[in-house]
Amino acid sequence: MAIFKRGRIYWYHFIFNGQHVQESTKQRNPRVARQMEAAHRTALAKCEVGIRERKSISLREFLKQDFLPYVEAQFKEAKPSTLRYYQYGTEALQGTAIADLNISEITDQHAKQYAAKKAKLSPSTINCGLRTLRRALSLAYQWDKLERMPKLSLAKGERQRERVLTDAEVALYLEACPQPWKDAATIMLGTGLRPSEVLSLRWERIHLNGSRGMLQITEGKSRAARRIIPLVPVVYNALKARWNAQGSPPEGWTFPANGQCGHLGRDTIKTFHGKALAAIAEEAVKEEKETPVKPFPPYTLRHTALTRLAEAGCDAFTLARIAGHSSITITQRYCHPQADAIERAFAKLPSVTVAENVASTGLETIASSS
Repeated sequence: MAIFKRGRIYWYHFIFNGQHVQESTKQRNPRVARQMEAAHRTALAKCEVGIRERKSISLREFLKQDFLPYVEAQFKEAKPSTLRYYQYGTEALQGTAIADLNISEITDQHAKQYAAKKAKLSPSTINCGLRTLRRALSLAYQWDKLERMPKLSLAKGERQRERVLTDAEVALYLEACPQPWKDAATIMLGTGLRPSEVLSLRWERIHLNGSRGMLQITEGKSRAARRIIPLVPVVYNALKARWNAQGSPPEGWTFPANGQCGHLGRDTIKTFHGKALAAIAEEAVKEEKETPVKPFPPYTLRHTALTRLAEAGCDAFTLARIAGHSSITITQRYCHPQADAIERAFAKLPSVTVAENVASTGLETIASSS
């Protein structure tokens, strides 16, 4: 009997007359799942049923009929930027020959051919289409429209966010930031929250007790995104001042705005962010100097905060919890150990080395035996 779990549901699979049979039991009980597998085996042996063939469907059809409706339902309200990402990736895929292939025929070779055809574009743009393809095929696999999920390679050379702001850059930037983006940027630098997490903060999830406090993130990309973050003094002071200015509300958006979502949006903060960088650049021009803060995306504030925590000695697993990462691999991007950090790590070891300990133990053994 061969059963396995996908999420909370049990599936079974076996070989019958040289053909692979795999189906969902739609059950959470392993005993019932094994009984269903045995019943299906018996029915096949008695010729009461035949091998159920999966309906052939092209990638173009699957994207249009299944994938796009799903992502629109999932992300239209909660994560519009994610929806736009998948919509762009879908449009890119539909404009190539890979869209006419049956989803069961797609392999890593086709993904590499797609990347080669789009070679004039940046690796990030190419990978948008490839990540959309990965997500689409993963859903097809979950929905039993695909027997196996192929491994697809991404294009190499994609730029990672590695910019870390210096203390001087942070001070100049915050001074040039208009409100309410200044408070939002301060929170990002003091907590390492994602921009979307800061903008969607609500007062009922923020606890201001005396001179300290904490905030709670209840939604996110994964289960790991739900976490509680303590407030450092600078973040506490910014939130306390904002709370007092709003009349000490017991609930509601921390950064309210007139719009469909009810709070400050990404487009608005990009405008504020651009104004801050422009103001710094204009001041540098007046002094006939090069701008002291070169342009960077708002997400750099999160990267700066998490990198600072790593440099302060925060281990990767704790940092992953703070950042809300479900994979430690992502967290490693924020860890840049320097030579002095490596020396400090060895300095924390006991003064007696392993070799000395072994040697002393051997001498004691010889003395006791004599």
